[in-house]
Amino acid sequence: MDKDTLKPFSIRWLTRTAILLAITLAFQMLGFPQMVTGPAVNAMLLISGTYVGIVGAVIIGMLTPLIAFVRGILAPPLAPMIPFIMLGNAVLVIVYVAARSKLGKGYAGTAIGLIIGAIVKFLVLSSAVRFIVSVPPPVAKAMQIPQLYTALLGGVVAFIVEKILDAAIKQNS
Repeated sequence: MDKDTLKPFSIRWLTRTAILLAITLAFQMLGFPQMVTGPAVNAMLLISGTYVGIVGAVIIGMLTPLIAFVRGILAPPLAPMIPFIMLGNAVLVIVYVAARSKLGKGYAGTAIGLIIGAIVKFLVLSSAVRFIVSVPPPVAKAMQIPQLYTALLGGVVAFIVEKILDAAIKQNS
């Protein structure tokens, strides 16, 4: 079945979504610093958008910060940020997948979707710590420009991984 025609909530979709969620959570649990974990998680969100669509990727993007908090990976001072992290993940995926759907999955569609999606995610998170949520200064700093960098880097990683996966799938067909 072509990755573009995967029907949400079918057995194949549920299986792929569960596997992608498990891989994303594994990256979170490795305990690397934000500048390693952030791009890895963002890459997985965008890869998920490609292979299970917006619905699956948004579900993963909403579950990851919640599970990270429950498992103790996300520090307690970040608890008020969980809804905004969820929203940021969702808009990143939605913009990325929508742009690639409209503009194609080549460099232009991917770059535009990634850049706009990363900027919107950054705006959601940075606005939350500036205007809505009171968090310690180091947390506020981590929720600002580093989020833009990790989203952009994650997008580059996702694009490379997608090309490798597509070549491997095509070779085995």
